[in-house]
Amino acid sequence: MQAEYKLTLPPLTEANADSIAAGRMRAAQAGFGFVPNMYGVMANSPGLLDTYVHGYERFRALSGFTPAEQEVVLLAVSRENGCTYCVAAHSFIADKMSGVAPAVTDAIRDGQPVPDARLAALHDFTRTMVVKRGLPDSADVNAFLAAGYSERQVLEVVLAIAVKTLSNYANHLCHTPVDGVFAGRAWAD
Repeated sequence: MQAEYKLTLPPLTEANADSIAAGRMRAAQAGFGFVPNMYGVMANSPGLLDTYVHGYERFRALSGFTPAEQEVVLLAVSRENGCTYCVAAHSFIADKMSGVAPAVTDAIRDGQPVPDARLAALHDFTRTMVVKRGLPDSADVNAFLAAGYSERQVLEVVLAIAVKTLSNYANHLCHTPVDGVFAGRAWAD
């Protein structure tokens, strides 16, 4: 999904970004072997890029979710927000790095039931949090907890929603093109 209005800010590179954004871009190049297109557009607001990367790193390192569970959360948010860029990117990461079963990734992408009970509960709760704007009812939370997740992880879902919403909205506004490495998992809302 893309906003009707497209920001005219050009994607930045490490060479023309401010020092904060350039540092984040340098780290991406070192860690990923490329700078994602999303970073180039987000670099126009160094605070946005820095906040996104910091929050994303904290979610990855401290959430208590497995890599596969993290992808379920990030994909659920991105799909619900209609972010073609992030659905493609997290589908690729799910496939190649996080060990998510393709049937799970494809179900999330296609808006179908997730074929794993625990991951389905995680997906459904994440989606509920987005749709209900952080106002789940007791049954929503109890279903999440009954699947073996904790109250702390309710807050970790909030962190993931915040981080992905930053990137999803920036991508909507900038019409960020999907990087070639993610193109095999391109997605249309």
